[in-house]
Amino acid sequence: MRIVAGSAKGVRLAPVPRGVRPVSDAAREGVFSSLAEHVQGARVLDLYAGTGAMAIEALSRGAEHAVLVERNRAAIRTIRDNLERAKVGDRAEVVASDVLSFVRSHDDSGAAADLVLADPPYGFEQGELEAVLAALGARTPAEGSRRVVLTRPKRSSTPVIPVHWLLARRLTYGDTLVLIFQEA
Repeated sequence: MRIVAGSAKGVRLAPVPRGVRPVSDAAREGVFSSLAEHVQGARVLDLYAGTGAMAIEALSRGAEHAVLVERNRAAIRTIRDNLERAKVGDRAEVVASDVLSFVRSHDDSGAAADLVLADPPYGFEQGELEAVLAALGARTPAEGSRRVVLTRPKRSSTPVIPVHWLLARRLTYGDTLVLIFQEA
């Protein structure tokens, strides 16, 4: 895995820890091409951060700051290594937490984010994912409308989303389905 574009373009990321399924380079490139001008200066919230590749890609492309939330200790070590490799660690905060607990207890983080990246494990329990999305949807968006990027397995059902989220893009890469929502 490598960073696709921006200031850290070409940086090779650390090996993926066991149990983590990263978003492919091609999928990340497609996502960030679709987001285009919404990345520059954005405040990013990366849920289920895994290797940190999604947030690091955003930082490399000009995002202002990123909060990466992950509970797996090996993944957290990998995230910190990758932030250092890409030289973007000074604009990132790594939070060791369960995502649902984090979004429920940090009202300001979800509200302050311009861009939310959520890449839960494919085997993730649908009800818990919907609880995370509902908690995010209850937050008042930052200035303008926030973008929420959600990855799911291509053959899964679409989770229930907050009523004020509009599906802006639906992308597929291999077995990955990427849904980009815009909050209205």
